[in-house]
Amino acid sequence: MITLRPTRSTDLSFVYECLCDLEETVLDREAFERIFLHNIADPAVRYVMAEANNVPVGFLNCHVQQLLHHAGPVGEIQEMYVLPDWRSQGVGQQLVETIVSIARHEGWINLEVTSNRRRERTHAFYERMGFANTHVKLVNWLAG
Repeated sequence: MITLRPTRSTDLSFVYECLCDLEETVLDREAFERIFLHNIADPAVRYVMAEANNVPVGFLNCHVQQLLHHAGPVGEIQEMYVLPDWRSQGVGQQLVETIVSIARHEGWINLEVTSNRRRERTHAFYERMGFANTHVKLVNWLAG
């Protein structure tokens, strides 16, 4: 059985390892920790952990912004990761349903997600969850 809860500072290592795997790189641990601790303290950032028997198996984070072009609050899922052994078992669905429930309760205008072009299975998952492919994201790499 999967349980969901807010993310805590003690989840740092799990989230770090997940995001290194997701991004297929080793992220700067010091910078990651600084940002992670800042984000979990920020009320405009929502982190949700998924656990099985009190062991983390996935997480989602969502940033909420007041956007002029929507005239209200908009959430954007920034990262979601489920451990490989737990995929296709409803964990991601529960994470997304939780953030959708929060969004509806708080009156957000919409909920958005951006996913790397190469993650076609991820795109299909979000479409099954009710997201529509309506935008193109363009990136200007300023560092690196």
